Amino acid sequence: MLKYNIVGVDRMDRKVKVIQYGCGKMSVYTMRYVYEKGAEIVGAFDISQDIIGKDIGQIMGTENKGIIVQSIDNIEEKMKALNADICIVTTMSLMVDVKDILLICAKLGINAISTCEEAIYPWNSTFTTTSEIDKIAKENNCTICGSGYQDIFWGNLITVLGGATHKITKIKGSSSYNVEDYGIALAKAHGAGLTLAEFEKQVASADNISDEARQELINKEEFLPSYMWNVNGWLCSKLGLHVTNQTQKCIPQTHETDLDSSTLGITVKAGDATGMSAVVTTTTQEGIVLETECIGKVYAPEEFDKNEWTIYGEPDTTVVISKPATVELTCATVVNRIPDVLNAEAGYTTTEKMPILEYRIKPLNEYVK
Repeated sequence: MLKYNIVGVDRMDRKVKVIQYGCGKMSVYTMRYVYEKGAEIVGAFDISQDIIGKDIGQIMGTENKGIIVQSIDNIEEKMKALNADICIVTTMSLMVDVKDILLICAKLGINAISTCEEAIYPWNSTFTTTSEIDKIAKENNCTICGSGYQDIFWGNLITVLGGATHKITKIKGSSSYNVEDYGIALAKAHGAGLTLAEFEKQVASADNISDEARQELINKEEFLPSYMWNVNGWLCSKLGLHVTNQTQKCIPQTHETDLDSSTLGITVKAGDATGMSAVVTTTTQEGIVLETECIGKVYAPEEFDKNEWTIYGEPDTTVVISKPATVELTCATVVNRIPDVLNAEAGYTTTEKMPILEYRIKPLNEYVK
């Protein structure tokens, strides 16, 4: 769908039409939020035979909506017929996993926003793929981007605090989340359920390399970035910083007792990896250092999400958010971002180039220019 920059049109005078791609845990919220923000779902797709054929109302826990989840077979033709404005992609965590659907959206001129964590700022990890999507999206006048929890709580929240700071010397951040809330792909990507030996071989060893070897992997798009790798790129772009070096280290998390994982369908044995901590350190020409950590694991009963960031300088400032509803916040961020995506410059346009996100009290179409 083309951008809405027609001379003489103040705003879109109809409901925003949305395609939902991926109808698992996250879509329960994204689809409901779409309806409650005055937009509508015009199509839904998934790969699971347990989901295909269901009315999306069954997934949301509402009345039937008359929209049946379809398979992704011949999806390009199916999506083309829907005449949608935007596609919400809530599937996997890496660009390699969402590349195909984002390319289809770009080819069809359908705007797209994804919860894929790497998609928040893929320029520093999958430059070639992102450039390809960017080129096709520009040719077809649509915008592709990633958003979610990190857009606000690891991004805009931090840069807004920076606006109240005279001098910044270091930014340190830590955020934890329960991999049980995000599906099997994410849990596996964090090494949950692996023995420590398996974790070292399959996860940690990938980062025990030289800077030159890491850059070679990035150039070949074989590097596996942790979430903060891309967030640090986003923050540096927003703050106008120039990166001189960036490193990543993944550390297994364990628990002293067995933990059941409904997402993985296994019991994670005591001493095995419940997930991982990924620490990303970025140095810049301006002398500001970013040290950020994300901890994703299968939680024990007493554990909960936490987001803590400190800006060091003049003055030091720390913000702590305990027990954020990470799933709901992710989905609300994505839906509230829809007008910004529709209004944005065509191409792969990351959200640090969009306005600071606002609460949408009116139907989404009333914010589309």
